[in-house]
Amino acid sequence: MSSSSAAPRRDGKAEAVAGGKPPMRQALVAAAFRLFVERGYERTTVDDIVALAGVGRRSFFRYFPSKEDVVFPDHERCLADMTAFLAASSKDDEPVRRVCDAARLVLRMYAENPAFSVQRYRLTKQVPGLRAYELSVVWRYERALAAYLRGRFAGRPDGTLRADVIAAAVVAAHNNALRSWLRSGAQEDAGTAVDHALGLVQSAFGTSAGAAGPGEPEPGGPDDVMVVVARRGAPLWRVVQEIETALDRP
Repeated sequence: MSSSSAAPRRDGKAEAVAGGKPPMRQALVAAAFRLFVERGYERTTVDDIVALAGVGRRSFFRYFPSKEDVVFPDHERCLADMTAFLAASSKDDEPVRRVCDAARLVLRMYAENPAFSVQRYRLTKQVPGLRAYELSVVWRYERALAAYLRGRFAGRPDGTLRADVIAAAVVAAHNNALRSWLRSGAQEDAGTAVDHALGLVQSAFGTSAGAAGPGEPEPGGPDDVMVVVARRGAPLWRVVQEIETALDRP
């Protein structure tokens, strides 16, 4: 949820706030979570939600296709922001760093309203159906990251495999840090934890770890050749030393 004075509608227009009342979308989410806490998720119906919010069923379904969607009111926006962010990338952007930065958009969404994010996390843990729904949302984020990476690694050895592995690693690292923050009641520094987790991914898969940058040959590919020159009759230990020295060079 956003604390702004206008909420986005499906047609892209802003919903004006009259008399200081919250936007209808925000009011529906607030009413739903109040009832989820008081009655439980399963015992709360859409009719209960609209009655508390003071609107009709048609208004509810104008914003949310189902009761599950009211629990995750901001993920569609965040997924759209992530997709646009990746689409705006240039060929000079280091691809692993770019997908890590894209993942930080999800953290920013959660950090916009820490209290709501913690409340949703606790509710999701209690309701298996919501957990399954959340996993489907996470999968969509991962697919968006993988699609971008597949384009960047196209034509390279194991490009598709590399893209899928890195996308999964980014999501796993981000979610590990995010859930730790949520379990703490949003008391820890989420940004620092996520930066540390994503830093591990960049260290493992980024250009400095062997992933080829723009215009560079793929490590281990046909152009990745090392030549070592040694004197005829040189002892084996000297040849091995020369090889080790060459491998340590950038």
